[in-house]
Amino acid sequence: MENVYPEYVTKSAIEGLVKKIKLPAPDEFSQDWEYEVSDSSRITEFLYAYENIELNVDEKFALMIIIISSFNDAIVERKAEENSASLIRYHLLQDISIHKNTIYYWSMLDEDDLENCHAVTSFMREIAYVAKLDSQD
Repeated sequence: MENVYPEYVTKSAIEGLVKKIKLPAPDEFSQDWEYEVSDSSRITEFLYAYENIELNVDEKFALMIIIISSFNDAIVERKAEENSASLIRYHLLQDISIHKNTIYYWSMLDEDDLENCHAVTSFMREIAYVAKLDSQD
């Protein structure tokens, strides 16, 4: 049976995370809610929720995008912590069946110039390398 990796944040995942970890609900103008609610000061809290709250696959997918976006902001703000990096790496690899598309997105494997990438791209490329994701399948 072929793996089906989540590609999009669903409405039900947003509703679940709003309820379960007290994230702001999207308003009528929200387009990329998962990026709008990212918050570098909440990475530890988000990781705790990922590990300890009962989440379905779509909620885990959405929450990990929020975590990585928040970690990206922390790198830009020079506040990224190695402990957070280790936990993010662990969960991405542990739940690769959920996060494969997220790893591809943030690792930007088709871009040669890191200046044109996210702050978190080199970190995500290490994970893609470990997971042997050198091209999108």
